[in-house]
Amino acid sequence: MTHDRRFPVRLDLEHGKIDMTHGSGGRAMAQLIDELFRRFLDNALLAQGNDQAQFLPPPGRLVMSTDGHVISPLFFPGGDIGSLSVHGTLNDVAMAGARPLYLAAAFILEEGFPLSDLARIVESMAGAARQAGVPVVTGDTKVVERGKGDGVFITTTGVGVVPDGVCISGDLARPGDAILLSGPIGDHGVAILSKRENLGFGTEIQSDSAALHDLVAAMVAAVPDIHCLRDPTRGGLATTLNEIAHQSGVGMQIREAAVPVRPAVAAACELLGLDPFYVANEGKLVAICPRARADTLLAAMRAHPKGEDAAIIGEVVEDASRFVQMETAFGGSRILDWLAGEQLPRIC
Repeated sequence: MTHDRRFPVRLDLEHGKIDMTHGSGGRAMAQLIDELFRRFLDNALLAQGNDQAQFLPPPGRLVMSTDGHVISPLFFPGGDIGSLSVHGTLNDVAMAGARPLYLAAAFILEEGFPLSDLARIVESMAGAARQAGVPVVTGDTKVVERGKGDGVFITTTGVGVVPDGVCISGDLARPGDAILLSGPIGDHGVAILSKRENLGFGTEIQSDSAALHDLVAAMVAAVPDIHCLRDPTRGGLATTLNEIAHQSGVGMQIREAAVPVRPAVAAACELLGLDPFYVANEGKLVAICPRARADTLLAAMRAHPKGEDAAIIGEVVEDASRFVQMETAFGGSRILDWLAGEQLPRIC
C-alpha cells in the first residue's frame, strides 16, 4: 500500500488506540478509513468514496435486512464480531430464498479501543465477506467517549434479490408440512458462554457461525416450493418454531430424539442448567416444506457441507392455540413455549 501524503505518520495498528479524533470527520478519521477500513474491505463500489453505493438491481424482488451486533466477548471459538456481523445479516437476507448482493456496515467505537483489535475484526469481516462473495460497499464510523460503549458495536445491512417464482415466508406453514433442521443446535451460545466465563468442557466447543445463502440456494434449486425458512438465533430453535407457528396460525409437533445436539453441547447445557432448545445458533436453519417434498429437500441439504447433519424433526399440525409440542425421548409430551427472560445475553 503506497503512503498517502495527507498523513505524515501511518496509523500504529500494533500499539495505537481509538481516540475521539477518529470520529471527528477530519484528517484522523480519513486516515482510519483509508489505512484500516479500505485496506481490508476494498472493492470497486467502496473505492468510489461516496456516502452511498450505487448499483443496478437485478431482476426479481429486492430484500433488505439490518442487524446490530453487540456480542461479548468480541472474539470467541469459531469467530468474532466481525465475521458474525457478516454472517448474521447474510442469513437474514437468505431466509427469504434470496441471493445476497451487497452489505453496508456501521461501527460504533469506544475511545481507547486498541487499533490492533479493530484491525483484527475488520480483517475477519473482510474475509467473511470475500468468502461469501458479498462485498461491503458503504459504511460509517462513530466514536463515543471512554466508558460510553463496550469496545465496538457493529450494525450491518444487507440487500439481496429473490428469484421470480420463489415465495418463502413465516406465514406460509400449513398443516401436514414437514419441519427440517440443517444440523446440531446450541453450538454458538455454548461457545460464547464458555469463552465469557472461562469454562473448560474437555473439548473446545466452536461457534457454528456461517453464511448459509449457498445452502439455501441448493435447497431452493431442489425444492422451489419451500414454505418457510428461518435461522434460529436468539431464543434458539424453540422460539423460532413459536414465531412461525404464531405467524402461520398453526401448531407444531417435533420429536426430541430427531433433533441433533452435539454430546459436548448437551453435557455443557446439563451442567449449566441450560436448555439447548433455547440456546442461540448462528449457522443453522429451520425449513418447512410440503411433506411430499421433504425427502428431496433433506437429500439436497445433506449433500451440502453446511447441511450434512440435517434431519426431519417434526411436522406442522392444526392447532388454534398455536402450541409447539415435543415428544420427549422418554415417550412423554412437553410444550416448547416462548423463551421467558434471557438465558444468555449478548450472544450476537
